[in-house]
Amino acid sequence: MRLAGPLRIVALIITMGLTWILVTILLGSPGGGLPRIQQFFTSPENSVTAEPRARKYKCGLPQPCPEEHLAFRIVSGAANVIGPKICLEDKMLMSSVKDNVGRGLNIALVNGVSGELLEARAFDMWAGDVNDLLKFIRPLHEGTLVFVASYDDPATKMNEETRKLFSELGSRNAKELAFRDSWVFVGAKGVQNKSPFEQHVKNSKHTNKYEGWPEALEMEGCIPRRSMAG
Repeated sequence: MRLAGPLRIVALIITMGLTWILVTILLGSPGGGLPRIQQFFTSPENSVTAEPRARKYKCGLPQPCPEEHLAFRIVSGAANVIGPKICLEDKMLMSSVKDNVGRGLNIALVNGVSGELLEARAFDMWAGDVNDLLKFIRPLHEGTLVFVASYDDPATKMNEETRKLFSELGSRNAKELAFRDSWVFVGAKGVQNKSPFEQHVKNSKHTNKYEGWPEALEMEGCIPRRSMAG
């Protein structure tokens, strides 16, 4: 019992000594305490200036389009869950948010000179009437741009005339488009060659990303403005 007092004194001295050592390490020389403490509590990633984010241009393109070109981005639907998107010159022409997309083919008609949206509609190619689609694309004027994004099934109701019309707009893949394929395409009335803006993935149980559907497609680019449009 008589040793309790001296032991407490020794413990107090040791505690004070350790505290002094810790304070000396943290504060260092006079006047340098705050920087030392800041350095101690600052993580390495916070001490390095963050790199600026890459700038995005119209429709999220990584670089701007040349003069007299229209910037676009098209995303096909993902399975039968996520709807497609069509963006032109930073304006969303079709999307689930705008509530103007649907199963089948989602098509936006655009004035090739001004870039103005003329009309946007979705055509059900599983249970719809293909004649509605034919009435939509038969009377196109010279120079009209045609943006197409598939969703779920783009081809079951397609007939020979429909495939021929899309081929005349510059499509390479319209003739072979089949049940639940993924397809994005930009063509124009009066083109002389096949369009460079087209992607197509076949529905195959061996390669499908989703059960029963292939992967969604995303395509972006710059389209030269047309010299004439109806």
